[in-house]
Amino acid sequence: MTFEEARALFPVLGRYAYLNAGSFGPLPQVAADLLCEQAAVDAGRGRGGRPYLDEMLAARGRTRQLVARLLGAQPEQIALTSSTTDGCNIVLAGLGLARDDEIVTTDQEHFGLAGPVFASGARVRVARVGSLAGDELVAAITAEVGKRTKLIAVSHVLWTNGNVVDVHALEQATRVPILVDGAQSVGAIPVDVGALDYYTVSGQKWLCGPESTGALYVADVAALRVARPGYFAQESFEPGGRYVVRAGAQRFDPGWIPVGSLRAWEAAVGVAPEWRFERIREAAARCRDALIGAEVTVVTEPDQAGLVTFVPRLDPEECAARAYEQGVIIRDLPGTGWARASCGWWTSDEDIERLVEVAR
Repeated sequence: MTFEEARALFPVLGRYAYLNAGSFGPLPQVAADLLCEQAAVDAGRGRGGRPYLDEMLAARGRTRQLVARLLGAQPEQIALTSSTTDGCNIVLAGLGLARDDEIVTTDQEHFGLAGPVFASGARVRVARVGSLAGDELVAAITAEVGKRTKLIAVSHVLWTNGNVVDVHALEQATRVPILVDGAQSVGAIPVDVGALDYYTVSGQKWLCGPESTGALYVADVAALRVARPGYFAQESFEPGGRYVVRAGAQRFDPGWIPVGSLRAWEAAVGVAPEWRFERIREAAARCRDALIGAEVTVVTEPDQAGLVTFVPRLDPEECAARAYEQGVIIRDLPGTGWARASCGWWTSDEDIERLVEVAR
């Protein structure tokens, strides 16, 4: 697949410099077509009967295998969720932490992780990492770990400044269970869960799937309690009696995901070229250099992931609004004074040039 062919997959790129995969990735035409196709089938045939159920279960099985391949995991270690926040809540509720337990997190986490952490009932220690990167970032988190630490909850790629946390080095340095928010990593950088304990996946961001798609990796299924059982948690159920949980991580599946969304997500992941990670690195590097060359202050350190955060000349909210009017889609980061561009494998040099014009 050539770069031109790759861009042609996304209708939105014909109108916009789309630099917002950190919130929602561009939806490929093939995924949009499948959403419409499934809606038409459901309307005409109805959502019932054995064929419909078989298709639903098959789609869930394929998606579980797909996510497992993305993470270097096994399908039985994957739960299907509607978001990374879903995954974070499943883990925090399942651990059943008490007031004397501690969780270590950072001051750069999205509320999708921070909310479940602070609602857990445990004591929270916050590493003030600011714009640290590399070994200094890992050291700042490690310094907060103590005897009462039961969990480290961090993002693989920080959603604010785009800096990458070496979560494997963090695990080796602390030997404490780690919950990783993978919202800004899966699809943007190569991921192998390795010895990590829990890893969440967002389907609609860098993987370009529909809304309300996601997943959770659980290394040791038996070590996490099913605190919020959904329909798919049960292997069997005796009304008025007890239920037997499923053997794998699907026991944590919180609920229904539309069949069309599963099919569309599978198709969206399938169109990503083999050279996607290399292209993302190159695009982010070019974007960073172009902004610095235009005398725009860049917050993101070099050689990180796909996010490039900068300080616009205008108020960030106003900058994002004006950018949209001029056909450039970015987002402002409330409370920071920063704006953020997401450079994907579809990002062109012209997209970056258009961004620079609205940023300076």
